[in-house]
Amino acid sequence: MGGACSRKPERDSEDSPCRGLSRRFCKSGSLKWWTSSFAYPSVDFHLRKGDCPSLLELCIKKINEQFLFQQDIDRYNSFSMLPRDISQQIFNKLVCSQRLTSVSLEAFRDCALQDLDLGEYAGVNDSWMDVISSQGSSLLSVDLSGSDVTDFGLSYLKYCENLLSLNLNYCDQISDHGLECISGLSNLTSLSLRRNDSISAQGMSILSGLVNLVKLDLERCPGIHGGLVHIQGLTKLQSLNIKWCNCITDSDMKPLSELVCLESLEISCSKVTNFGISFLKGLQKLSLLNLEGCLVTAACLDSLADLPLLSNLNLNRCNITDDGCEKFSRLENLKVLNLGFNDITDACLAHLKAVLTKLESLNLDSCRIGDEGLINLAEFKNLRSLEICGGGLTDAGVKNIRALSCLMCLNLSQNCNLTDKSLESISGLTRLISLNVSNSRITNSGLQHLRTLKNLRSLTLESCKVTAYDIKKLRSTHLPNLVSFRPE
Repeated sequence: MGGACSRKPERDSEDSPCRGLSRRFCKSGSLKWWTSSFAYPSVDFHLRKGDCPSLLELCIKKINEQFLFQQDIDRYNSFSMLPRDISQQIFNKLVCSQRLTSVSLEAFRDCALQDLDLGEYAGVNDSWMDVISSQGSSLLSVDLSGSDVTDFGLSYLKYCENLLSLNLNYCDQISDHGLECISGLSNLTSLSLRRNDSISAQGMSILSGLVNLVKLDLERCPGIHGGLVHIQGLTKLQSLNIKWCNCITDSDMKPLSELVCLESLEISCSKVTNFGISFLKGLQKLSLLNLEGCLVTAACLDSLADLPLLSNLNLNRCNITDDGCEKFSRLENLKVLNLGFNDITDACLAHLKAVLTKLESLNLDSCRIGDEGLINLAEFKNLRSLEICGGGLTDAGVKNIRALSCLMCLNLSQNCNLTDKSLESISGLTRLISLNVSNSRITNSGLQHLRTLKNLRSLTLESCKVTAYDIKKLRSTHLPNLVSFRPE
């Protein structure tokens, strides 16, 4: 299909170039999480007449002013005499502005910092770990993703016994020996080890002592086959990500049946079949299951029907056909269903309409869905997101979407027979915030039908007979919230 379709190659959320801004958090002395105010070069205090700023606010403002004129932060020997709230924000500011160096880091020794977000930060290696570990029992969260830290550097963290969250994504110099160094951090609730070729099934045995783990991420760790047996005792585990581990087979699924608190399980792009899925029937709290690219058919729905809380199911790129699709009727609590890139037709939708009344998101990308299939869709009154890329839709079929008044995201790209009449049918969906009708026969004349979509923020009409000039004109006169559009 053409590039205008919404599907994109998988990207990890932490790969964002704005990594230091979007996930910043710190912990104050009052033990409450709060967002740092250092996202901008100055802090403005809008105080009513007679109000007095707090001491903390004055300190932050003064330090911020210093940063505007003092470029050589390395001249400060230590911030350990400052209150932790302030030293934490100085640290955050240096990271955000890319001014933290191995020299300036020394000033934060023994500052009792609680959160060190150094993910994807240039230059982080073993030499940084001594100062990091000097935060001692105060340290609660460390992100070292993408760093050059080795097993030796990781050994410093054994002194940070209160550590709750540790991110070691893409740290390719950490092996089973490194895991031994953190085996004593029994308070850990979140551990992420994405994309690590050196962790083996034997190394997984070290994780068995992390009994308080709630979230474990082993995405793209190709050596863990046979190692999941070592985590079956982690009964507090709520989220497990082992997607893109093509070594995972049905035998790895049996130990997961012991994880009775599991709510989210991602095993996409593995060798798991219907038989392996049968081991999951006892996971009564499971609400999200990602099986994209697995070797399963509609027969797996027999096992999934025993999961009473299952609300989010991804079966993209599986072997789902119309045969057996009647079993979807047993998954009545589904809110999100992805069936993209499967060999299903309108007949499958006929089995969905009567019972999946709670459905909010439906993905039928590149399936063989035509106009008749859309006539079922009127039953999905709660549907907020609908994607039917590359189907055989015409204007006549799109008329049936008009009843879906809750729709917020609609993607009908790659349906080359759609014309301006389809936009006329869509014009009543006033809650839409995202619309994609690329690779169709839409023209500039059809844009007039979009004037009613005042909430629209994203509009994609690539490979249509539409110009950027006319979209901009429409935005200036009728679509004040439109911030993203193509062509642009």
